[in-house]
Amino acid sequence: MLNPSKPWLKNYPEGVPHEVDISAYSSLVEMFEESFARFPSRNACEYMGKFFTYRELDHLSKNFASYLQTLGLEPGARVAIMLPNVVQFQITMLGILRAGYVVVNVNPLYTARELEYQLKDSGASVLIILENFAHVYQQIATDVPLKKTIVTSLGELIGLKGAIVNLVVRKVKKAVPAWSLSHDSFKTVLKKGASSHFLKPNTSLDDIAFLQYTGGTTGVAKGAILLHRNILSNVFQTELWLEPGMRNRREGQLVFLCALPMYHIFALTACALFGMRKGGLLVLVPNPRDIDGFLKLLDTHPNIHIFPGVNTLFNALIHRPEFKKGVLPNLLVTIGGGMAMQKGVADQWQKITGVPIAEGYGLSETAPVACVNTPLISAFTGTIGLPVPGTEVLILDDAGIEVPFGTPGEICIRGPQVMAGYWNKPEDTKNVMTPDGYFKSGDIGIMNEDGYTKIVDRKKDMILVSGFNVYPNELEEIIALMPGVLECAAIGVPNEDTGEAVKIFIVRSDPNLTEEDVAAYCKTEFTNYKRPKIIHFIDDLPKTNVGKVLRRQLRDL
Repeated sequence: MLNPSKPWLKNYPEGVPHEVDISAYSSLVEMFEESFARFPSRNACEYMGKFFTYRELDHLSKNFASYLQTLGLEPGARVAIMLPNVVQFQITMLGILRAGYVVVNVNPLYTARELEYQLKDSGASVLIILENFAHVYQQIATDVPLKKTIVTSLGELIGLKGAIVNLVVRKVKKAVPAWSLSHDSFKTVLKKGASSHFLKPNTSLDDIAFLQYTGGTTGVAKGAILLHRNILSNVFQTELWLEPGMRNRREGQLVFLCALPMYHIFALTACALFGMRKGGLLVLVPNPRDIDGFLKLLDTHPNIHIFPGVNTLFNALIHRPEFKKGVLPNLLVTIGGGMAMQKGVADQWQKITGVPIAEGYGLSETAPVACVNTPLISAFTGTIGLPVPGTEVLILDDAGIEVPFGTPGEICIRGPQVMAGYWNKPEDTKNVMTPDGYFKSGDIGIMNEDGYTKIVDRKKDMILVSGFNVYPNELEEIIALMPGVLECAAIGVPNEDTGEAVKIFIVRSDPNLTEEDVAAYCKTEFTNYKRPKIIHFIDDLPKTNVGKVLRRQLRDL
């Protein structure tokens, strides 16, 4: 396969290099430590009104790293984080990497079945979990024993206010179901770490930093192996790309709004990591679905500069009368990713804030940013922009041959941010890589002569709900086990709030099976975004001659 002609390079903003260079760094950890040294007195995070400086983040994450090193874990051990956007996420994520181990991000809303699969598949030794979800791990603890479980609370590190927060969460909102586990508290762990000697490991760019779980383009969840070089490259690519939008600005410190969950690859890179690279302040939002609380936070934070988000969040805000002109007076860049941006939402956002949404594109397998619009755009473009520095994009047909401009084909990506493969799944890795190193995204796009790409469809049957991947195979496998279900098939249907929603077609073996029965079953088996929003009973599923379900015909229904 020939290298692409790289038509996008002629449209790069002035001063943006064509390649990314991380040769000055030995690991992602070195980037963190550089920020700790450069900005010790700056506030690094704000969580529920309490600020943590870079110096404090340095000490706390080192204490956590020291504690992990006392557990006798093997080199490259996997440590799972099951936390929302609390300050403990940033401390543990940094600490795991500083100790020389691998971060396994876990969606805190996972069911016991989903958690069991990810812990077993990753081989995690340690789990850090919020007390609100400890009962979930308790259900599988005997089947998935760990060397250590660390349980924390929403208010554990924020003093008297934290005690009040915990009281309200536990007693008033009753948001902490009863649980009983052998565990250490987060404060206990930090105290033990502070009295232990920290041994700095010899981490390299080729060591694994994250196992970021995704279904890939189809099927069961797989851990995308992201090396230190993959993540570091993507942080620097993001920095180079956004730099033109920062020129001639006088902000002393960039303020990042961390509304998206940092266990998701988009927020992990665009907020948690890129924010630290810039010496920025991360304003942590534990629950962005609480729009009332979110709007109050925006009212008290006029200095937000960078706002990464997804279409559903932007849409929820613009439809609230409280979200009016002047709410974000210092906004510099709005980055839209995770799911397709809708033009109507983007236009209304710009009308209110004065700042266009720069839509980007990426996947867990690309750490994630592959393409994004420049922050210098004057209005929403309807494309995913241009490949970031050092990235090549090809549009290939089913035979792996590059198609002419304006012709649909599969988006394929090569660059330093592309994963090393799927964890313990060599065949799956082989299936998504071309012989010359392009990752086959499973998305269908059209590239024009200027190098701008527009996504037109997904090659696979993946469903995208509020930026999260949902895989029909997983839903069908589990729902088919339900008594009264003969067979089933899942598809995605358009949804104004979430982009797509899951619709399940079920052929009943028990005519008394109801929608309520199915909904109740799914509530125990799937986290919220995976649950079918539409349950449709059908006499027969359309199939090919060899018995394969024709999901496209179901979509046509």
